Amino acid sequence: MGYAVRDVLAMTWRNLLTIRRLPQLLVFATIQPLLFVLMFRYVFGGSIRVPGVDYVNYLMPGIFAQVVAFGAVNTAVGLAEDRHTGLIERLRSLPMARPAVLAGRTLADLARNVLVVALMLAVGFAVGFRIETNAAKLLLGIAVLLLFGFALSWIFAFVGLSVPNAESAQAAAFPIMLPLVFASSAFVSTDAMPDWLEVFAEHQPVTAAVDAVRSLALGGPWLGDVAVSLAWTAGVLAVFVPLSVRRYRRGAAAG
Repeated sequence: MGYAVRDVLAMTWRNLLTIRRLPQLLVFATIQPLLFVLMFRYVFGGSIRVPGVDYVNYLMPGIFAQVVAFGAVNTAVGLAEDRHTGLIERLRSLPMARPAVLAGRTLADLARNVLVVALMLAVGFAVGFRIETNAAKLLLGIAVLLLFGFALSWIFAFVGLSVPNAESAQAAAFPIMLPLVFASSAFVSTDAMPDWLEVFAEHQPVTAAVDAVRSLALGGPWLGDVAVSLAWTAGVLAVFVPLSVRRYRRGAAAG
């Protein structure tokens, strides 16, 4: 067990070193949500009305969810790139714990999400975002969201192991993420959507995560929203951790 933990930590550190050596990866990961904040706050925000709440307060939990959702795509791209260059085959030949490669990648991307969400929280306060509860509840909401992002990383670990290269991973990931992020309560109320789309938007995991953060940051009943989000997180992990590990082992057997 101790060796497995050591291997996971080593792989996590290896992936974090990639971010330190290529800081532009972090810069690009921050630019996209920053542009979304500026556009929805100052361009579209004036024409979007959400009853009972300032739009900037409604918006920022959606931005945080966007950060962790699109950050999960990085897991697919990184694993596909390592697979394409032969690094994963090299790692398979080493005497290390089998799950270390996948766990190290997803934990490194979780650490990256922590940093990017912290940056976007600072940006949010700068453009007028204010919590209406307290800091402890906001941090609980962020923790629920980061855990959801960690679960999404395992979906994209499976995607990254199933495609031949990084370009294919990115192409496969966006058709999954775009409807989940934009057909949700992240940026607008689901009440404004057509009935058929509203049903989907209200019962999908991104909406559950956003609603959990929003209720914890802005007040109101929050236990139910948090429970639904955690249930989605547990369900995604229960399905995609075994699928990803099995896919990784099948690759080893095929190699």
